[in-house]
Amino acid sequence: MRIVLLGAPGSGKGTQSQRLVKEHGIPQISTGDLLRAAVAKGTALGVRAKETMDAGRLVEDEIVLGMIRERLAEPDVANGFILDGFPRNLLQADALDALLTELGQPLDAVVQMDVEYDELMRRISGRRSCADCGAVFNVLTTPADRIEHDKCPKTGEPHKLFQRPDDTEETVAKRLKVYEEKTRPLIDFYRGKGILQTINAEGDVEEITGRLEEALQAATARKPAAAAKRKAAPAKKKAAAEAPADGAAAKSLSKKAPAKKRPAKSAAGKAQGAATKTNAKDAGKRTAAKAGGKGVGKGAATKVSGKGAGKSAATKISGRGTGKGAAAKGARRTAAVAKVGRKVKKGPARRTTAKKKSAAKKAGKRSR
Repeated sequence: MRIVLLGAPGSGKGTQSQRLVKEHGIPQISTGDLLRAAVAKGTALGVRAKETMDAGRLVEDEIVLGMIRERLAEPDVANGFILDGFPRNLLQADALDALLTELGQPLDAVVQMDVEYDELMRRISGRRSCADCGAVFNVLTTPADRIEHDKCPKTGEPHKLFQRPDDTEETVAKRLKVYEEKTRPLIDFYRGKGILQTINAEGDVEEITGRLEEALQAATARKPAAAAKRKAAPAKKKAAAEAPADGAAAKSLSKKAPAKKRPAKSAAGKAQGAATKTNAKDAGKRTAAKAGGKGVGKGAATKVSGKGAGKSAATKISGRGTGKGAAAKGARRTAAVAKVGRKVKKGPARRTTAKKKSAAKKAGKRSR
């Protein structure tokens, strides 16, 4: 299995990793060990890492990932590996995910080892390391006689124990704060991928190991379902990508359908309105022609049947204002023509009814 152990400093990741190595025969990959080994061997990445550390800076993720890539190419990781101490933040988690996907070695399980804050402080402040072999003990939980009985495998002598500078209470408080801000968000990150398992990492070491094994068995049972989910993911993405296009097309069609009906209806309405208007005009012309009889000139009839403004010859002949009814106008013209007794000349008449009457009287006198 390919496993990542998550947990705050002092949660027991190192202890449980060593137990998994013995039980399952898969190697533990610690970024700290990788850095020290690369520096000792003088590899290209080791030289770059040493320059960075000597300058007092953190080693870039690019260098760490390069070392992990090289480590995963070795034959002993064919059956899996345990990552301890990496990733430490979301950027590293994304980069690791991309690397493992590229290598075709995705993670099978991420186990979060949950421990209360006070217990973490107690564990770390009581931690001691052997200067010769690097073995770690806790003077608060491990009996002194056991520490003395376990001889250093390198020297055969009792372990030379010392407290690391980053294991003091002040330093531990700072480390835990960094963990809360940077590393704890990884819990949600891996939960979203469906590979997170959380165990209670407090109590006897054997009990914690038992919980860890149960969590890994549960992850193994989930493995086929997770693989199927990963295979189905591209199909779901494709369907999701195509769905908006189909929806947009349907929406476009729904918008276009009414648009086709509206112009046809509007054109018919306009045609009907135009015909009605034309008929009305023709009716007005016929009415004006009948009302004016033979004495109404072509120009006057045309103007009467026009826009109905009060400037028509017949309107002015009748001496009225601006009458609008075609029939009324025609009737008034007929009366005016009868009184005048002669044809109305073409063109607009510009004399009032009173002047016409006067002209009619004079014409009567002359005829006598």
